[in-house]
Amino acid sequence: MESVRHLAAHLGLDLLAVGLLTFAIYHPRHRRRDLIPAYLALNVALFAVVAALTEVGKSGGTALGLGLFGVLSIIRLRSDAVQHEEVAYYFSTLVLGLLCGLPNLGLAYAAALSAVLLAVVYVADHPRLIPRSRRTLVTLDAVHADPAALRADLARRLGEPLHWTVMEIDYVRDLMVVDVRYREFPPGVLVEQQAAGALHRGTGTSTGTSTGTHTWETV
Repeated sequence: MESVRHLAAHLGLDLLAVGLLTFAIYHPRHRRRDLIPAYLALNVALFAVVAALTEVGKSGGTALGLGLFGVLSIIRLRSDAVQHEEVAYYFSTLVLGLLCGLPNLGLAYAAALSAVLLAVVYVADHPRLIPRSRRTLVTLDAVHADPAALRADLARRLGEPLHWTVMEIDYVRDLMVVDVRYREFPPGVLVEQQAAGALHRGTGTSTGTSTGTHTWETV
């Protein structure tokens, strides 16, 4: 009976920790409901495996180590839609399941380590941390051989370029794909610059179009 209460306490701690990670930190910031079942199922499943292997191996040892290695080796993140910050949440759910699933680890010690992990994730993924730094993939309908001209074009469209990598150049279709890290201008500044550029060219339109999937991250 004592072992059952001990396991229930660890399970309650695990559910509380992963619930805070998923519903209090991840979902309010990223709004991807489809990953919530993945995080919860992965965490609870790993907790169950750790608890079962510990029970079989008693104090852990070889059975626990080999079992965990087998479980973790089959986990793959194959979806291209999963971003780097979401991978961090995946690993956090794994670690929480491991910490809370080890019965021989004291409950207070597991709670303290879980709190540290949650605090780090909360701060590291906070929207106020370097708030205007962004990353995006841009397709331009012009090929700039001069880096200064490319920088000016990116600045006119996005903000202050911090770093960029040319991913693709197509001379047949006269386009280039650029992976850009940039800092957003304050609200209204970019609009004013775009309007001034259009007025200067006398066309009222930009010389190219920007398309592509935007992936924001802190840089």
